[in-house]
Amino acid sequence: MFYISEILEKNIWDRWGKEIGRCKDILICSDEQDFPKIIAISIKDKNGDISLIPAGSVSSLYPSIVLKTHAADLTPFSPKGNELYLRYQVLDHQIVDIEGRRVVRVNDIQVAYIQDGYVITGVDTGNLGLLRRLGLESVHTFFQKILKKSDSTGIIPWKDILYVEEKDPLMLKTTQEKISRLPPADIASILNDLDRMTGQSLLEKMDDETLADTLEESPARTQIEVLSTMDSERAADILEEMEPDEAADLLASLPVETTTELLNLMEKDDADDLRVLLDFPPDSAGGIMTTEYAWIPKGLHVDEAIAFLRSSTEAQEVEDMYYIYILDVEKTLEGVIYLRDLVMADPDQEIDELMDASPIYVNPFTTQQETAYLAAKYNLLSIPVVDLESKAMLGIVTLDDALDAVLPTAYKKRLPRFF
Repeated sequence: MFYISEILEKNIWDRWGKEIGRCKDILICSDEQDFPKIIAISIKDKNGDISLIPAGSVSSLYPSIVLKTHAADLTPFSPKGNELYLRYQVLDHQIVDIEGRRVVRVNDIQVAYIQDGYVITGVDTGNLGLLRRLGLESVHTFFQKILKKSDSTGIIPWKDILYVEEKDPLMLKTTQEKISRLPPADIASILNDLDRMTGQSLLEKMDDETLADTLEESPARTQIEVLSTMDSERAADILEEMEPDEAADLLASLPVETTTELLNLMEKDDADDLRVLLDFPPDSAGGIMTTEYAWIPKGLHVDEAIAFLRSSTEAQEVEDMYYIYILDVEKTLEGVIYLRDLVMADPDQEIDELMDASPIYVNPFTTQQETAYLAAKYNLLSIPVVDLESKAMLGIVTLDDALDAVLPTAYKKRLPRFF
């Protein structure tokens, strides 16, 4: 194996030993391959003219670049538009390490010879790649031997990288699919490390659900920038996909005129939920609660309760169901039951016999600090929010949102998301 830094700017010789120019770049096909083949090399002759030579005309790339034919017999390579120029487009550029779930800078590119040509096997993102390009690799190796130390490899297999650029972030056809399959927190971290234009371009091509989940894990600055660059209708669709409390926080950060416009474009039920949240102080239980929670009517048997949940459109919106709240016809909170207890109970048993009839709850104006204290004191993953006058249940405050008042956001994001 060798690296392209060891052949760039090297002299190119034809079959008869005549120098015909210098190697300026290496081309591969941008189609998705684990080990993409080198398909051409870019050459600059003594007159300064640039031309492309097909890889099939190359006898050797390393340690010397030698052609199979006389220079006069060469047939130039004709680009098809799907080529990737490794020096111009990859070397010193950002890429996504899909396994490490991070953005890295390419310091060198690894090449290997196989039976029918040369292929790219990986990229070097370590310090050794930089030293190699500066001609200091041998000095570094010498001192490593003296100190009896070994370098940790900085090589990332080509199959594990995603090439992104501002104008075409999806140059490899499966880039979008691979990134979208990552956890939203990892996508947010990757986008935060990419330059602004590249990250913005990549975000715009995500589906609404993935983008909404990613924005929930992103800093407020990123959320505002993304929504501000979208057309209003898509921005409204994104807000509908977000958790209500997260969407409300984002809307509260936007100008009043923008917030009003987006709410008017949203589905009525979603918009009404957000308007309720926006009416409360941002540091109160009402301001941080979500209106999505699982509930069942009072007076059911276990089998009826499970059937109700299966058919409930509201329950289907709850991604992480842990507590089930029992409400009467006026939506007054009557009790709470663990989902596990409900599933494990006898089908004929009445819910009233299983539920906790004295659940801990807060009102919409309870401070965020007090809500966090109650969650910690009673080991709760969420706390119901009950209206002061009507006693109707308005929503729940999840543990991560409650702790936002006492934990830095960076640590809160690391908590398991139960809801």
